[in-house]
Amino acid sequence: MGEFELISHYFAAAPCAQGGEGVALGIGDDCALLDLPAGEQLAISTDTLVAGVHFPDACDPLLLGQRALAVAVSDLAAMGATAIAFTLALTLPDVGRNWLAGFAEGLGRMAGRCAISLIGGDTTRGPLSITVTVFGRVPTGQALRRSGAQPGDLLCVGGDLGNAAGALPLVLGQRSAPADVAQPLLDHYWAPLPQLRLGEQLRGLASAALDISDGLLADCGHIAKASGVALQVDQAQVPVSAALLALLGRDAALHAALTGGDDYVLAFTAPQAALASLVQPYHVIGRVLPGKGVVLRDEHGQDITPQQRGYQHFGQTV
Repeated sequence: MGEFELISHYFAAAPCAQGGEGVALGIGDDCALLDLPAGEQLAISTDTLVAGVHFPDACDPLLLGQRALAVAVSDLAAMGATAIAFTLALTLPDVGRNWLAGFAEGLGRMAGRCAISLIGGDTTRGPLSITVTVFGRVPTGQALRRSGAQPGDLLCVGGDLGNAAGALPLVLGQRSAPADVAQPLLDHYWAPLPQLRLGEQLRGLASAALDISDGLLADCGHIAKASGVALQVDQAQVPVSAALLALLGRDAALHAALTGGDDYVLAFTAPQAALASLVQPYHVIGRVLPGKGVVLRDEHGQDITPQQRGYQHFGQTV
């Protein structure tokens, strides 16, 4: 199968490639064209997933298609942007029809859940890697940023943490668990749903925000540095799911929630008064203080900040 036949059969004909709001021209020309309403800015982000680094070499292509798009769209949520479109650059060691059909189906499922359209991309031969570039729109001047947190703000997250880290040994076949424990964790790992509605609601409310990909403590460090403040995380307030507790026990579950990464849940700071108008669920887990860095405190107020705070490419952990 040639490149153009591959694109036409598996991607250009997919429902998610038939255009949508904001897409003036999709697949088929040298460039796609996007329309932006007056008074809005374009938000753009790119994510690359590499076999053996970001996902196991052998995995279900449908699940991989879901995950590849979800982790990229999560960056739009972190900026408070409304999703418009995405491109896909796919490098394949060979052309397997069953693999492509499964991957395209998973990609389309997540595109439907996020209301985002496929508008182009590229295919090449080589070691398996997936690069997704997402495009969103946000009212001018209202994009959420990592800078802006102020002393006195509360530190919040948009949901349970640590589920993906708990799922990883299940994904790798290193351990097993009953279905009622394993499935919620695996669902979060393979199909994390970007918190687009929460991001949109945080426009004008949050002082700073990002999505948690490398671990809560590590990513909170980005807000602290960009904002020139300190963030205090209260361990007792960090939300963990019943499934994660059942799999790991409380201590290991909290460690996964604090440092595990791959959550794709929003972390944000906001004045307490601003949170009263927030409709989407959230958890207050700490506060913003004068100073710098991130500190983790136990229920007695003692500093228990671990050395390992999350994942970092090339350096491995931070």
